[in-house]
Amino acid sequence: MGIIQVLLVEDDPMVREVNRQFIERVQGFKVIGMAANGIEGIEKVQALKPDLVFMDIFMPGLDGVATLRELRQQDSQVDVISVTAANDVPTIQAILHLGVFDYIMKPFTFERIEQTLKNYRQFKQTTNNSQDLTQQQLDRLIRNECLTEPPLTVRKNEILEDLPKGFNKSTLIKVLQFLKTQQDGASADEVATAIGVARVTARRYLDFMEKQQLIKVEIRYGSIGRPTNQYYIEHN
Repeated sequence: MGIIQVLLVEDDPMVREVNRQFIERVQGFKVIGMAANGIEGIEKVQALKPDLVFMDIFMPGLDGVATLRELRQQDSQVDVISVTAANDVPTIQAILHLGVFDYIMKPFTFERIEQTLKNYRQFKQTTNNSQDLTQQQLDRLIRNECLTEPPLTVRKNEILEDLPKGFNKSTLIKVLQFLKTQQDGASADEVATAIGVARVTARRYLDFMEKQQLIKVEIRYGSIGRPTNQYYIEHN
């Protein structure tokens, strides 16, 4: 799919700029406009037709709840992610009832933004490419899991159930799940950091999985330093 176009609706200029930088660090996303309040946000949704709106809740003029309610009354199908300091249950319930894709509380990390954007991209790819969904696909869609990767084959299940001594099934699954989210693959260091194990442990699992044809490995050369092994799950 093409570039996902994002509108930022946030009254704090500093937070707005942080959001913009975070969003555009994720491959496939571009901020096409910014608004300082809900009224301006509605106008820009109508004018720019973004795919996704990143919206605060506490804003002058028209807050996020009222803005989202107005968008839905206008039958706008734009997807919305709330990024806000609001943590009270009534506000959370109101926003969720109006159909947001995700609700992120401030302060937030880049990793949290990155994960929701990757989930959103998977959501768009699945719904754009499918006329109908199976119950399994729908269940995974609701849980914001990656939908486009094929399920484990029978052979992979056999490997998981009959691991050699010293290997843990849950750790191996964590490695697989992390690699599924990395379209460009990941190094042993990145895998180790993501799942919370030592680099030598991650490398041992990755080498085993590559030999078992669960994953692929590719040597990549950077501009400086040694070449690195990048491990990835091949897309069928």
